[in-house]
Amino acid sequence: MEETTRSNAARLAIHSFRIAADALLLMGRFHMNARSGQVLQDALRTLSPEIYGTMNDPRSIELKGLEYVMERLPKGIEECSRFVMTSEEDLGDTPFVMLQPLKRRRTSYRISESEMCFVITRGFSEIYDILTHLTFLYIEAKNIHSKMRDQEGNVTTEWQEFQKFMEERDPCDGVKLNRALWNLSIILGRTFHETRDSYEYFGRLKNEHKAANDLFEIVHSLGTRMESATEKQADMEVRFTPDLSHVILHQVYGKKWAAGIRETLEALNLEHRPLHIISSNLHSVANLLYGYGAVGGIAANECPPDLYSLVHVLRNRTNEVLEYAKNYGFYEVPDRSGAHVDCQIIDTAKLNWEGFHPDLAWDGNAVGEPKPVILVMDYAFGTQAFELIDSLLQPVMVDGVEKNLDVRSMSVMGKAGTLLGKKGDVMIATAHVLEGSAHNYMIENDLKEEDFEGYRNVFVGPVITVLGTSLQNRDVLETFKSTSWKAVGLEMEGGHYHRAINAAMIRGHISRDVKVRYAYYASDNPLMSGQTLASGSLGAEGVKPTYLITKCILDKILKG
Repeated sequence: MEETTRSNAARLAIHSFRIAADALLLMGRFHMNARSGQVLQDALRTLSPEIYGTMNDPRSIELKGLEYVMERLPKGIEECSRFVMTSEEDLGDTPFVMLQPLKRRRTSYRISESEMCFVITRGFSEIYDILTHLTFLYIEAKNIHSKMRDQEGNVTTEWQEFQKFMEERDPCDGVKLNRALWNLSIILGRTFHETRDSYEYFGRLKNEHKAANDLFEIVHSLGTRMESATEKQADMEVRFTPDLSHVILHQVYGKKWAAGIRETLEALNLEHRPLHIISSNLHSVANLLYGYGAVGGIAANECPPDLYSLVHVLRNRTNEVLEYAKNYGFYEVPDRSGAHVDCQIIDTAKLNWEGFHPDLAWDGNAVGEPKPVILVMDYAFGTQAFELIDSLLQPVMVDGVEKNLDVRSMSVMGKAGTLLGKKGDVMIATAHVLEGSAHNYMIENDLKEEDFEGYRNVFVGPVITVLGTSLQNRDVLETFKSTSWKAVGLEMEGGHYHRAINAAMIRGHISRDVKVRYAYYASDNPLMSGQTLASGSLGAEGVKPTYLITKCILDKILKG
């Protein structure tokens, strides 16, 4: 009963956060310390997402969550107190500095020392994502600020030492640095080793990727910003430009993206051919279709007989593979709409059918005529998946006649959190359940468990399409896992893809015989300590499931 109560409270918190975010978009602005901002804070605190760790413990600062957030927000975000979300694209012609986070395809501009502007091109999911991260930073800034002064309101000794270090930090030898890290660990409520590890992590982000400030600068900015807000009543403010909701609801970026794809298909005279759409990364399909042919002729002694060992060789030969591919029906379609979703078009009629790895038993004669076209699209972001596919499947008018694409299949090779296994496992969806809504979609999945025979762990069952990676709670996930839902994993796009596919079938834009394929590899386990998304990327462990799923999808397309 207690778990059910906690789960219900968490689900209500997710619902409250979403409703508040939607309402704030219509209102146009809010302050984080006002009633509207407090709703976001209360919802996030109640939810207590696994990815934000110890956020609710005022005695300590959540470092792994901080690392996760800073990789997904632009450099210097902690220095700003005013944030504007807009849909306008003309900021590129201004003197403002464009910034892009290390691990999010997101465009932002630093307007001034205190103001940051986000260009929203990926729909509601992008707004939810930014708001959850900003709310987390605000909560942690308040926690840091509470360590600045004692109960009498005097600046603490630790903060005085911290201020002194920030003023005199260069040059900084090892002894001085370790003393400063020790002092910082007391402020953060973390161990010395945890603090040093996080300091080194942010140091790599700063030096290797220019993607963040170091830990000292981040903590100092968060604390002093909150102190300034307290003194001047200048709290964090978030604004939405008036046209933003119009652009999102009318799928402006999705329509531009879809128009670009159609124009490219027409320019290549491929618009009438059978079309197979694959949502995945932009390397696995190309590597399987072209990698062996490209590398085999360049350095046969470096081309291992095992397919998955070959993939590791190809990671350092991307340019060679792409140059080879361009001779055999491969076309890159970079995004120019602002949607941040690049594509590839592959004309299978031009494939070198003799140039596949021996483990890939594909025969051009078995494919039939006319040969299909494959459209590989990079990962969409949450609800953006619906916007892109819905726009792409809309018919266009040619000389007064509706023309539809001849779509034969839609395949999604995604990464997801597993509820039953561990990193690297495979999940096959039998349904998508959209969290926080009444939308549930059954799937006649053309991918089956036997397609992955011999792989270590394959789980089959419903998959939860969640509101955001940062809005997950252990109790809610346990409920989806252990009750009659029997969910096997969670992801962000699959349900939105299928929503668009179902709509297109109902409206007659595509055939009801279109094959759908959904398979996911586990990038994390949000129920297992040390395996959440905040623990880092999957790395080499993700190579085999990624390419195994890709191979199964291509088998279905090329073997008929």
